[in-house]
Amino acid sequence: MVECTGLENRQGLAPFVGSNPTPSAISLQRETSSMQTLRLISAFFFIGLFAATPARADNYQSTIAVFRDAGQSAAFFDDAYGYAVFPTIGKGGLGIGAARGKGRVYVGGSAVGETTMTQLSIGLQAGGQAFSQIIFFEDERALNDFTTGNFEFGANASAVAITAGASATAGSTGASAGASGGQNDAATAAAGYYRGMAIFTVTKGGLMYEASVSGQNFSYEPY
Repeated sequence: MVECTGLENRQGLAPFVGSNPTPSAISLQRETSSMQTLRLISAFFFIGLFAATPARADNYQSTIAVFRDAGQSAAFFDDAYGYAVFPTIGKGGLGIGAARGKGRVYVGGSAVGETTMTQLSIGLQAGGQAFSQIIFFEDERALNDFTTGNFEFGANASAVAITAGASATAGSTGASAGASGGQNDAATAAAGYYRGMAIFTVTKGGLMYEASVSGQNFSYEPY
């Protein structure tokens, strides 16, 4: 065996000889993996607090009412082919974030199926947040895209925050909606369809500075 000196593994943990890492390096790698697993578990614990209980029918109606009464989002109910509404999406985590929420898809004012949203993200974040979300479908094609059973928003998808001071931005690294206030301060910034869909969010129970929708993944089950 040829001894290799002055080398480190990719994590910069410890020097190694040949292809065999030292026991201390193996131990530290295991600790790092355990921490990542713990952070992922904590993220799903946070969102589980919000999304474990299925939304009741009155929750859907009250959430729809908020969006109907909120400025420009109200106009989409008149011309959209359909929409998906999520009364509560929970988001949280430490280092590794996760979001999840259950919703219903409506066409012609009637529910036609159920949908579940999941989202994972990496970055500095802590605590738990909750918000409501609605997605309007411009036409049947957009609805069909969404109900394929494995639809995901790309990096350029953006949402409009329904808040006292709403702002929306979109960039090459993703899209987000600024937020402050809450459901009782509902007002919307200018918005339109993007690839056949328009997305609005409203905070629940406190401040939420960013509600990114890029990377949201949706499953769908028809009735």
